[in-house]
Amino acid sequence: MENLPLAEPGVQLSIWHLFAQAGWVVKLVMIGLLGASIWTWAIVVDKVIAYARMRSALNRFEQVFWSGQSLEELYRTLADRKTSGMGAIFVAAMREWKKSFEKGAKSPLGLQTRIDKAMDLALTREMERLEGRLGFLATIGSAAPFIGLFGTVVGIMTSFQAIAGSKSTNLAVVAPGIAEALLATAIGLLAAIPAVIAYNKLSADAGKIAVRMEGFADEFSAILSRQIDEKVAQKA
Repeated sequence: MENLPLAEPGVQLSIWHLFAQAGWVVKLVMIGLLGASIWTWAIVVDKVIAYARMRSALNRFEQVFWSGQSLEELYRTLADRKTSGMGAIFVAAMREWKKSFEKGAKSPLGLQTRIDKAMDLALTREMERLEGRLGFLATIGSAAPFIGLFGTVVGIMTSFQAIAGSKSTNLAVVAPGIAEALLATAIGLLAAIPAVIAYNKLSADAGKIAVRMEGFADEFSAILSRQIDEKVAQKA
């Protein structure tokens, strides 16, 4: 069997050298994937911190809400503050409650419906804020391997062109292009794998937070419903 000639000792296959020697198309692919990877990690760090703060805020609000403090007093405390999570839902419901009674609401059913809609709107806004930019992680997780594969194809084509131009199958001719191709694939996977893992984890965390807020909204709606019935009974 004929042995394939080995690469010459002077051939450099370091990552930086491969990047410097790559064609402009492969360079654009690598730079784009590296940028996407950096942005992915920035989103992950931001979301991990934001979710931790949100869970802490939910715990603090639940502790105060169920401590026996009156709703009016709690509303006055939170009305002028920038609230989030359960606090935002509570303020939205209480604001609608007070506006309706100040204008002399006569329909208990209509008041309950408006309060529920106000809480649903506040919940939707909170979830939009929590889930913001998660779509980017999903996009990178699904698209980055194929972008890296595009760089791989271009690198292999470069190798074949080098073989055709030199009319030699020496590894010194073939290796750089193949290495570029593999490097583009590796960077694509480097961007995609963390993005997929982070998207699944953060989506699950956002879902758990949403369940907690939805549960509070249902409980608070029931509390306000009882108070509406009491006020109607007093007027009657």
